Amino acid sequence: MGHGGNVIDELMTDHREVEEMFARVQALPAGDERRREVANEFTIELVRHSVAEEQYLYPAVREHVPGGEELADKEVADHATVEKLLKDLEGVDCGDARFGILVDRIVSEVSAHISDEEQNLFPALARVCSPEQLDELGDRIRRAKKLAPTRPHPNAPDNKLLAAGTGLVDRARDLVTGRGKSS
Repeated sequence: MGHGGNVIDELMTDHREVEEMFARVQALPAGDERRREVANEFTIELVRHSVAEEQYLYPAVREHVPGGEELADKEVADHATVEKLLKDLEGVDCGDARFGILVDRIVSEVSAHISDEEQNLFPALARVCSPEQLDELGDRIRRAKKLAPTRPHPNAPDNKLLAAGTGLVDRARDLVTGRGKSS
């Protein structure tokens, strides 16, 4: 969850971890209970990652990158789509055919989002921010992920405003249920 390095290194490491989780869930047979465990893992990581990006990365993109408003708006819209899919997945038994369909949609949406960030947003940010600014953003992202929610809350009015309190409640629920502790 916290890897070190500048914001781009931090977020790209998150991307590789999520891609590995996607490969694991897709390699398991339909109905296998381990699919739910892996889905919980990638849900936790994606929610933390998204909240941290919305708190720090996208405001920096809006401030520093030419055309940053449009770039950031697109990324936030991508997050909203994925968060809704994650919420839908939460309520589906892994033996249900809809589970695989939702996982495939999440993988597709997140893969496109990762590609867009890595090919467009990250290079644009690297061109306009100093190494010190990128390092500071990396530190902020890591701190935000530690406090971020671990469950999707697509109907929450603003992830930035609710992150710490919602994150505390989510982590307490995870502790009680053992969610996310399979690996």
